[in-house]
Amino acid sequence: MDAMQSLLTLLAHAERERDAALAELRRRQIDARNAQTQAEQLQTYRREYEQRWSGEFSRSGGIAIVQCYQGFVTRLGEAIDQQTRIALTAAQRLEHAERIWRESELRVASVGKLIGRRNVALRALEGRREQKLLDEQATRIAWERRGDRLAPA
Repeated sequence: MDAMQSLLTLLAHAERERDAALAELRRRQIDARNAQTQAEQLQTYRREYEQRWSGEFSRSGGIAIVQCYQGFVTRLGEAIDQQTRIALTAAQRLEHAERIWRESELRVASVGKLIGRRNVALRALEGRREQKLLDEQATRIAWERRGDRLAPA
């Protein structure tokens, strides 16, 4: 039964690893979703900003305002590029976390299957032992009955 206890310990360990991998996967999903949402919000803001100010420039036409606008749009573009890289990195980390989680699920399933096979083998062994005992008991009873019939009365 030590082997079965070792397998149960291994299963418990694999399940803890799987649970930790699943928690990490959930965190990475949230991080990736947040990073992507922020990148999309920045792009939307840039489009709205450009639309709003293009109308303003056609009315006022001030050089200083145009230079401020261009500087801000440049910095906004850099922020969008940076956030896009952050979103890409978050997506890569999410893929890695998914791979780790799938591998841990596979380990749990493998150990569970091995335990199942061992249980089937143990039940079969126990069934054979029980059958052997029943056969021996039946043989003894048969010999005792035979002996009773042959004994002088």
